[in-house]
Amino acid sequence: MDFMTTVKGSLLENFYPKGWDMQKIDECCEKGVSREKFWNKDFNPVECDSINDFDTYMGHEIALQIKKAKEENRKLAMILPVGPMGMYKWAAFFINEWQLSCEHVYTFNMDEWADSEGNTLPNTNPASFEYSMKEAFFNKLGDLTVPENQRNFATKDNLPTYADKIAALKEDGAKLVLVFGIGRMCHIAFWEPQFAEDYATESEWKSATHRIAAKLHPLTIEQNALTSFKSRTTLVPCRANTIGPGLFLQADYIIGGCDGTLGRGMGWQGMSFLTTLHYGPDMNITSTYMPTLPGKLFYLKELAGPLTAECN
Repeated sequence: MDFMTTVKGSLLENFYPKGWDMQKIDECCEKGVSREKFWNKDFNPVECDSINDFDTYMGHEIALQIKKAKEENRKLAMILPVGPMGMYKWAAFFINEWQLSCEHVYTFNMDEWADSEGNTLPNTNPASFEYSMKEAFFNKLGDLTVPENQRNFATKDNLPTYADKIAALKEDGAKLVLVFGIGRMCHIAFWEPQFAEDYATESEWKSATHRIAAKLHPLTIEQNALTSFKSRTTLVPCRANTIGPGLFLQADYIIGGCDGTLGRGMGWQGMSFLTTLHYGPDMNITSTYMPTLPGKLFYLKELAGPLTAECN
């Protein structure tokens, strides 16, 4: 019995996005990390044997992009996530080791928890992304850090200004680097796959720069309950402010990370990772556009499969 036969007539029938081809997704899960024709020639997955390797390699890549921009005497705009996070300590390590000033860096946090009006948590709340970024990265850089007036966080007032700020930086010669993780529902930032239903065409979808108080998919909420709130679903906000494809698809270079393993053979990110690599660009599955951009996608090797049933 296949999955879709099981879903029809069940409570799950309207649970997954209408645009998802579940059979095609299942086929993606069998393909490992083989190259596809639609990949950008400069897009490369990078296998990591352990979480320590993953954090170090990804952190080095972030620091290296900051260093290269400095050497090229150009500004660097970076769209940054809060998840994954372990790479920031290593990015800070290399920046401090190289005594590399980040005065040329402009950061744009891609999303932030919000209520139904787009109001965000106080930046003193440990659950807020602004607080997390300061603790994990900015505060570790001392005098070398990104100037405070060059840091942008996704509040309901500031998020709508991202597009113009990034456009002005790029016009001034800045390079735009996207750092990201891939969600359980294959989102980038909190741009959920079901949002595609709100757009008449792919072109219209691609032009959307942001959403305020975006409604999150239930599996996104559960993913974050497991990864950030120690299983306590009641603490996870159901909405967020987020950038959209109108911004992240502008990236000149991407640095992605998939570290979604849970130990003892368990994981939540394998299907999302392999679907991203093999499905092909489709606005119903946000992350499928990532391989069309130049850059690197770091991943823990067990996410590449085989993705088979196992009792744990």
